[in-house]
Formats: sequence, structure tokens, C-alpha cells
Amino acid sequence: MSTPIHIRRAEKKDCARMMELVRELALYEKAPEQVTVTLEHFEQSGFGPNPVWWAFIAETDGVITGLALYYIRYSTWKGSRMFLEDIIVTESARGQGIGKLLFDRLIVEAKERKLNGIVWQVLEWNEPAINFYKKYNAKFDPEWWNASIEVAE
Repeated sequence: MSTPIHIRRAEKKDCARMMELVRELALYEKAPEQVTVTLEHFEQSGFGPNPVWWAFIAETDGVITGLALYYIRYSTWKGSRMFLEDIIVTESARGQGIGKLLFDRLIVEAKERKLNGIVWQVLEWNEPAINFYKKYNAKFDPEWWNASIEVAE
């Protein structure tokens, strides 16, 4: 018999564990030094007076085993869309359908918010993630490159 998995909206009290999962993802993606956000900033950004992100949590036996964090972006071509920043399932809990439960909940959320799509990025070498997204008939666009700048004071 498998352990039930509960999907719910993230709460401020979840942020420390969520950051642990973010660090685990960064380690998997071979970039642990890239995580520079503080817990205080993370909490404020999601639960302050003007939240910029929202998330769903997967819990197994009261322990957070996964998360899906998103925000709303605007496309001048498509309108309002959900941007999936991260979907993370802790390594020991993979293969239990947690990622599917989280992604399915994101689809419901996008529909409820009347968004016209979900977009995200995936590393070209992350075959498990790519294969997961292919199950949803995701379209992969090789033409667009990622770009960014740092604007620290």
C-alpha cells in the first residue's frame, strides 16, 4: 500500500523546507553556488504584502517532498501565462507520481486564473524532466536563447 500524497497551497511556514528543496535542485543541476536568495527575501517575496510567486506543496506523511513554484508573466503575443519557475521532488520521493500530481494541480490553477498557458525552462541534458514534460505533449522551442543580466546595487 502506498503512502497518500497531499497537494496543498504553500504557506509561509513551508519556506525553510522549500529552500532546502531549491538547494537540492541546484546541487542536481550542478550549480549550488547559484542559490543566493535569503530565506527572509524568499518569504517576503511569496508572503509579503505584494507576493510575486505562489506555490503548491506535496506532503507525504506530513513531510514536504515536492513543490511547484510559479508566477504570472505577460506575453505581448499570448497574454497572461503561468511561468513555472521550479517543480521539485526530493530525490528519495521520486517515482511516486508526485511530479504528476503537482503539474496537474498547476494546470487546474492556470485554468482557474484564466491564464492561457504554462511556460517553463528545462536544461537540455535533464532527460528525466524532458521525458516527464513530453507526457503532457509539451512543445520545446530550440530557437530562443535564455538571456539575463545582474543588476545588484
